[in-house]
Amino acid sequence: MTSPRTWGVFALLFAAAACWVRPAWAQPASPAAPREAPATAPAPTGAPPENAPPAAGAAADGGAYTVRLRALERNVNDLKEQVFRTRARLNLLKETVLGGVIGASRCVIKHKNEMGASFRLIKAVYALDGVQIFNKADDTGRLSEMTEFDIYNGAIQPGSHTLTVQFIYQGYGFGVFSYLKGYKFKASSSHTFVAADNKATVVVVVGYEKGGMATNMEDKPAVEFRVNLIAPQAGGPSAAQR
Repeated sequence: MTSPRTWGVFALLFAAAACWVRPAWAQPASPAAPREAPATAPAPTGAPPENAPPAAGAAADGGAYTVRLRALERNVNDLKEQVFRTRARLNLLKETVLGGVIGASRCVIKHKNEMGASFRLIKAVYALDGVQIFNKADDTGRLSEMTEFDIYNGAIQPGSHTLTVQFIYQGYGFGVFSYLKGYKFKASSSHTFVAADNKATVVVVVGYEKGGMATNMEDKPAVEFRVNLIAPQAGGPSAAQR
């Protein structure tokens, strides 16, 4: 039989062994490994960089837009001119209606260009009895190329009327005469005519170049009024005023 002393020795040895040997479940947990930051997804292939320069086609698109804008402005100006002329005709027609002479008289005003090659018409203004019936400015040369066109064609009260015109020309030339392009010339005049009852009055306004080689350039632009009275029954001219 084991003596009590022997049991005491065993107890001391067991306690000492417990101090040196620690079970696995009592071991401190090892620190967790640091997590790696997620990798940044690469930019999709073909995407433009943030500070990419504008495309080369942007300049071409801007030029085309400017051309379209200028064309639209010209169309708007033409429409304004048509509205203005229509309003002037309505005013004259209103006066005719109030006067009770519908269809009694008719007036046709024509513009005719007989200027020399050294002048290009860039603006024409017409006023009948103080009412502006035509105002057109054109630097492209189209106005000068129109040798003859109607300004007004409608009813008018019988009696005296005053037609006022103003033409502005730009010098035109080549070689030693190219300096003319820097000059502008003006020609203005007024004429009073009588619209006869039950007749058509045709007024042809002619812009022409007067004088000769010795005439100063600023004195050459001139205006002439050619007035004819046409009887509707006969269909031919019955009188002429100069």
